[in-house]
Amino acid sequence: MSSALASTSHNAPPQAARVMIVDDSVVVRGLTSRWLEEAGFVVAATCSNGKVAVDQVERARPDIIVLDIEMPEMDGLEALPLLLAKAPKATIIVISTLTQRNAQVSLKCLSMGATDYLPKPESHRGVTTSTTFRAELIAKVQGLAARHRRGPAAPAPGPTLRSAPAAAPSAPTYARAPVVGQIRPAPEAAQARMQTTRVVVRPRMGLVHPKALLVGASTGGPRAVGEMLAALAPSLKSVPVLIVQHMPPIFTAVFAEHLGAQTKMPAAEGRDGEKLEPGRIYVAPGGKHMGLRKDATGAVHVRIDDGPPENFCKPAVDVLFRDAAAVYGSSALSVVLTGMGSDGTIGAKALVGAGGLVYAQDEATSTVWGMPGSIAKAGLAHEILPLPALAPALKSIITGGAA
Repeated sequence: MSSALASTSHNAPPQAARVMIVDDSVVVRGLTSRWLEEAGFVVAATCSNGKVAVDQVERARPDIIVLDIEMPEMDGLEALPLLLAKAPKATIIVISTLTQRNAQVSLKCLSMGATDYLPKPESHRGVTTSTTFRAELIAKVQGLAARHRRGPAAPAPGPTLRSAPAAAPSAPTYARAPVVGQIRPAPEAAQARMQTTRVVVRPRMGLVHPKALLVGASTGGPRAVGEMLAALAPSLKSVPVLIVQHMPPIFTAVFAEHLGAQTKMPAAEGRDGEKLEPGRIYVAPGGKHMGLRKDATGAVHVRIDDGPPENFCKPAVDVLFRDAAAVYGSSALSVVLTGMGSDGTIGAKALVGAGGLVYAQDEATSTVWGMPGSIAKAGLAHEILPLPALAPALKSIITGGAA
């Protein structure tokens, strides 16, 4: 067993996030430590397996833990709950090679409290030479470090730009103006977690009965999507559900299986040319874009293509949203959940222009308020709601009970 503790980095600014690296490979530990220190983070500890990490975590006081799945003596799955018990405020990124088993284990880790995941090249040489792995690791740590600076996402309902439906009457509200809304002071605990942000609120003009529900998500998305759809599932028999979750190949197929188990609905990766059916969940396959097309009879089909990434993402939410705007127009109902970056904003503009409805998750309950925050700040959101309030709100639209 081996470990190394550190308390500072010459490149780290004051209040820099502290990162613990847990991996059985000395090569991976050395490379990732150097990368993160060069990016301005403090590498608080490096550990060769889960047991060492559990023993060291209280002393290291990490904000973020990068946790390998496959390790001797104690693997990542076994270590995860022990690390969370000793460091409940730490954010955990699980990393693994791209295998069916590791995808299953990684998604199980997310359900147990890990925040994000990262695919790792299979060989040490792959780790050494992969600029993608390095860039994604740094980007994820940067995004989650910002979350630590503003405080953890709240599990309870947060602010909304419109009074939540009756199912969530306790959710505090923003003041709503015809165009620009300023956040009304929230309860003290919630206010401490949020940044005051001016957002443009689109007036609700009334939506034709929706013909599809479109969902976009990234960091924190697997848990958020599953929670929302599980609560919404009884109301989804009348519409197909199309999901773009930023995930690599293999992971998206496993994610679809998990959603099927959570919702008791048929769920699978979308296949090029298949006709959309109500009451089914279609997940964009990792490494491919998923869009839509309409045939001469008016039937809508899945469109899978291997075009270049958009917003550095493949699959990209923008591709699905743009196609949905053209195919469904004012019959499109969409929601953007937690995630880094701005993917979905351009597509949301197309949806709004076609008369569709756009919902966004609020900042307090988002793991990272990048994608939904971009929607809100661009003035494209008709509603900004905490995660627990989204299912009741969407249900009221799908079932025709909206105001």
